[in-house]
Amino acid sequence: MSGFKTLRAQVRRRLLISYRVNPEVAQSLIPDQFRPQIVDGSAVAGVCMIGLQSVRPGWLRPRMDFRTENVAHRIAVEWDENGKTRSGVYIVERHSSSLIPVLAGGRLFPGVQKRARFDLDETESRFRVNMAAPGTRVSVDVQLGGPWTSTLFPTVEAASAFHEQGAVGWSPRRDGTGVEPLELTSKEWAVEPGQVISLKSSYFDALPDGAATLDSVVVMRDIPFFWDTPHLEPDNAARQVARN
Repeated sequence: MSGFKTLRAQVRRRLLISYRVNPEVAQSLIPDQFRPQIVDGSAVAGVCMIGLQSVRPGWLRPRMDFRTENVAHRIAVEWDENGKTRSGVYIVERHSSSLIPVLAGGRLFPGVQKRARFDLDETESRFRVNMAAPGTRVSVDVQLGGPWTSTLFPTVEAASAFHEQGAVGWSPRRDGTGVEPLELTSKEWAVEPGQVISLKSSYFDALPDGAATLDSVVVMRDIPFFWDTPHLEPDNAARQVARN
């Protein structure tokens, strides 16, 4: 696939919401070349809700850009590559408020996007984000700060390291022939703890009873991000993506 090798953007706000998930259920949601990344006996999955501004290809001048809201439903995974174990996330589906990534995703850069409507009510310390799309809805209310609470990660620093190590995101190709990677990096990676006041995700709520339990949330604000298209191929990669 030809297109942009690098994308740049400024993250206004990024909510990384983590769930504990039954490993067998998680395995059924991902392609065969991946396996769930296990923490304390559970798979880890979640919702990434990210507000971006100054989005542009790496070679484009900063004054030529656009702004977008995005949601990704993801599952932390491992795979074998050249005899080594790598970690990242498998992105089940992506949604965007902007028509540009919807049209260009999976064509000019990896990551098929679906169009969605977003409603925002945000302050410096509280983030209310609602997303609605055909077949998928997410509604979250997060308060910044407060004590760290998680059964997956003993400290917010441990949660930060886990998410930072999962920089490579795999998602289904537009033509359905397999998966493609996109790697997110930042030289200014930093997270803050958050408290979930309320959360509804039609994707995770639809899993079998008890299969997915809300664990924790971390928040990122005002950080520059870069997305690169790496040359990766899991060993013995299956060409058929998992059925949702």
